[in-house]
Amino acid sequence: MAESVEVLITASVLPTYAHPGDAGADLHAAEALVLAPGERALVGTGVSIALPDGYAAFVVPRSGLAVKHGITVVNSPGTVDAGYRGEVKVCLLNTDRDVPFTINVGDRIAQLIVQPVARAVFVPVERLPGSMRGEGGFGSTGVAPKSAADATPQIPTSAPADAHQSGENL
Repeated sequence: MAESVEVLITASVLPTYAHPGDAGADLHAAEALVLAPGERALVGTGVSIALPDGYAAFVVPRSGLAVKHGITVVNSPGTVDAGYRGEVKVCLLNTDRDVPFTINVGDRIAQLIVQPVARAVFVPVERLPGSMRGEGGFGSTGVAPKSAADATPQIPTSAPADAHQSGENL
């Protein structure tokens, strides 16, 4: 079983886990509104929390709302820091092109995931160590699966043997 953590809370409706073992607890709307097609709105949940140091909460979309209605969280995941004490609000977006979406008080609109987080110590260096991935980013691995022959990285014969490890561009 995963670790449990006590989270102090004031709420009009407590977040609830739908099933044992769920990662996200449902957040409920504390206000009613209609999201027109393409419209976004900040929706209150009536929830304020006090997380222990070393934890953060993340507000993420509900998959059913996304698939069935095109409703998502704009800044997903929204981050709730341990020191924040205000109301958790959800920035919802209606991605449907034609159909408005009605939100009623008490509707489940997002999920809250509480996780331990490490605090980084940033160490300035002149150069980063190399890696097999290098600088490959958005879309660098393509869409289709690679064949077994493509799975082994190929180093051009003109490149130094340690180029991948040194961080040099090939």
